[in-house]
Amino acid sequence: MAEFSQKRGKRHDDDVWGSAVDFLLANARLVLGVSGAAVLGIATLAVKRLIDRATSPQDEDDIKGDATCLEDSWKELSLLRATPCQQPQSSPAALSHPVLLSAPSLFAPGLLTCSLAFHSAEGPADADPQPASQLSSPAPLCLTFQERLLAYERDRVSIPVSHVALAKQLAGDIALELQAYLQSKFPELPFGALVPGGPLYDGLQAGAADHVRLLVPLVLEPGLWSLVPGVDTVARDPRCWAVRRTQLEFCPRGSSPWDRFLVGGYLSSRVLLELLRKALAASVNWPAIGSLLGCLIQPNMASEELLLEVQNECLEFTVAVLLVVTGADHGVVTEDRLLLAWPLEGLAGNFWLQDLYLAEASRLRALDDRDLGTRRRLLLLLCSVCQGHPALRQLNRSHLTQVVLRLGEEDVNWAEEALGTRFLQAVELLIGSLEQASLPCHFNPAVNLFDSLHPREIDNMGYALYFGLQAPEGLL
Repeated sequence: MAEFSQKRGKRHDDDVWGSAVDFLLANARLVLGVSGAAVLGIATLAVKRLIDRATSPQDEDDIKGDATCLEDSWKELSLLRATPCQQPQSSPAALSHPVLLSAPSLFAPGLLTCSLAFHSAEGPADADPQPASQLSSPAPLCLTFQERLLAYERDRVSIPVSHVALAKQLAGDIALELQAYLQSKFPELPFGALVPGGPLYDGLQAGAADHVRLLVPLVLEPGLWSLVPGVDTVARDPRCWAVRRTQLEFCPRGSSPWDRFLVGGYLSSRVLLELLRKALAASVNWPAIGSLLGCLIQPNMASEELLLEVQNECLEFTVAVLLVVTGADHGVVTEDRLLLAWPLEGLAGNFWLQDLYLAEASRLRALDDRDLGTRRRLLLLLCSVCQGHPALRQLNRSHLTQVVLRLGEEDVNWAEEALGTRFLQAVELLIGSLEQASLPCHFNPAVNLFDSLHPREIDNMGYALYFGLQAPEGLL
């Protein structure tokens, strides 16, 4: 009889606890949501069982039943932890406070860690630190290569518009100052108007490695000069052209102011380069010009090219002074006949290098305008990646432009969502070209742009690109 009364009292206590739990869960459901209320209910039930075991004697059946119920409760709790649940809608006041994320975010893992650390630092000083696994179970962040590539473009490739405008202004001012100097120093030589240009002006600037091109045209008399392809000369170099003096029987030597730079009947680019190099290094008052323009200008004497290093409080860039032959072919300079005075070696030392930058930039622009593509953006990404990789710095803009032009002619998807795929295709094409040690020029297939590279350099670049293709995130 006493045992029956004890069990009856226990059932009465269970009814009281059950009513309390129902009331608690009914209110918790409004605040915590369904999943939160379920977790709270299971925990409350477990605590209740523990109190019953500590305060009242139990028979063998109750002990077995309580153990089974407690085991089932923790199994359900583990299942709830393993299953992501939807977070309840936060009130407007709570939106201003940092919260723990339970879903993948577009932020990088480092930024997420800083956010969590900042959130913990603002908590109460006496609060006990809790493991992150007990607070929430955020899914691991996993950005696709496309997302990483776009983030790299935003953070490492894009140049502020204000910096571009400032660089253009300084380059234009330097062009005017150099124009005035040439007219006063060499009044007998008919130089044309100095024109700044290059990737900066075509939206193709990929960092400080790309120079601002300052073209210094040589105005040659029509009818006194002709162009000879390099393959038809003793140099047998398809990259070059020779500028030959003609009509000597009617206009003898000395009739043209450029005759003083003839070597073997050809206008020598080497002699002109030396003349202008000495003038830029010794005669031009660059400190005064830089003070007038609000920047520091210094000639780069270590380079064989004519380079001016420009430093401003906001940016730094390099101006490449390029002597250009104009007016030799019926007084017209075509895109595939722009000839530069370049430091060449061997038999081609006095010849002029064929420059195809204008033709390549124009073709890329036309292809992108046709389908609103991203070929130029791909070129900028490739240039930036190769400049930042120690083993890939030998791949310059000219090499990478040929790769993008070859891919760009294909009728594939060139929208932004396919930029990652096109990037990997460009890497594959580069690997194939390095394996063959051959990269033909797009507008002059007789020119192999890998001829100037050492076999060891080709092997190192192929090795880096091969492993980069296996894990492309490592290239960024």
